[in-house]
This record gives sequence, structure tokens and C-alpha cells, in this order.
Amino acid sequence: MKFSIITLFPEMFDKVVNISMLLKAQEKDLANFEFINLRDFGIGPRRQVDDTPYGGGDGMLMKPEPIYAAVESVKSKNESAKILLMTPKGKVWNQATARTFAKNPDQQHYIIICPHYEGYDERIVELVDYQISIGKFILTGGELPAMIIIDSITRLIPGVLGGETSAEIESFSDGDNLEYPQYTRPETFRDQTVPSVLLSGNHAAIAKWRSDHSPTSLPG
Repeated sequence: MKFSIITLFPEMFDKVVNISMLLKAQEKDLANFEFINLRDFGIGPRRQVDDTPYGGGDGMLMKPEPIYAAVESVKSKNESAKILLMTPKGKVWNQATARTFAKNPDQQHYIIICPHYEGYDERIVELVDYQISIGKFILTGGELPAMIIIDSITRLIPGVLGGETSAEIESFSDGDNLEYPQYTRPETFRDQTVPSVLLSGNHAAIAKWRSDHSPTSLPG
């Protein structure tokens, strides 16, 4: 699976993609990340990528020309690549969507656009296949949402996580389910003891306990 991230701040991704499971995915040749600096496609000697909005208003908007040029530079190498725009106007990301995007990893190539400033020229939307939001709040740019999207997809690629069922029994693996409580050694810690059923070796009883203690909705 390949991710091409269009951003004004490619250095923000250095640590994220080069540690833990994302690094493991690259080492196993299961995922590839490339970063396209939008400034390279800026206009004029100052490499301008933003301008004031028509009709007035605070802030600056990202211009369409640099983003179109950046996307086209990637699409010229793979016309089938799908384009994701990080935006609060988009569909809210969830685990089911991540699973859908993780299917057929050998054939998938995603171009992720990370807006910045006050927003973007609406004509950019004509380019994209998916508008994605990570929740009802505003960030300074699309880089952090892009990192979340990358991580949530990559970890679901077969071979990235350790166990075969690692991604099958976790929270949101089946709708809005939440994962049951889990414990490890020591058996007793500061007067808190592991539930005895988990020590019993009775797999049917353990399965029932886990089912009974799996929340069906988010708290609050």
C-alpha cells in the first residue's frame, strides 16, 4: 500500500512513520510513504500557496493551482490513486471505514491532501474522491488527521500487527463494541487482583466473562 501525502510540513511526519508499526510495515514492504512538499508547486518566486478570500473575511485560503499541480504530479505515475482531503466537512472516520480502506493493500494508493491556514479554495473538492473528518473539532492543519488515517489503515494490513486476530478482537472491530478489560502480571498489584475467572483456564467461562464485560457504547 502506498500513501502520498501533500503537505506544507513534511517534517511533521518523520517520527510518526519511522517508529513502531509504521516502520515495521515499511521494513516488511507492506506500506510505502512519500511526502510531497506543496511549496514546491507554489506560484512565483515566493512559491505562494495561499491568498485572501473573495468576499472578504479573516485568514488566508489555500490556492487551487498548487494543489492541482501536486496531485497531478502523483496521478501521472498512477492514475488509479484515490484522493483524500482532510476537512471538517467530511465524513467522520471510524474503524469500519479504516477496514474498507485497508482492503486489497497490494492495489491501493492513497493521495492525502493536508489543508492549512483558514481553509482552501472550494474548487479543490472537484479533485477528491473522499472528504474525511476525524471529529467535530478544528485543528491548525490536516497533518495530524492524515497521521491518524495512515496509522489506522496501515495497522490493519495483514502482517503488520503481531497476532493473526490482533485487529479482530479490539474496540470497534464490530460496530460500536469496546474491548473487554485485560490484565497481565502481577496477579495482585496494590490490592487490586486479577479476576479469578481469567486464571481458571476455563476458556468458555473466560469467553463469557469477556463478553459480559465488553461495553456496547462509549462512556459519557
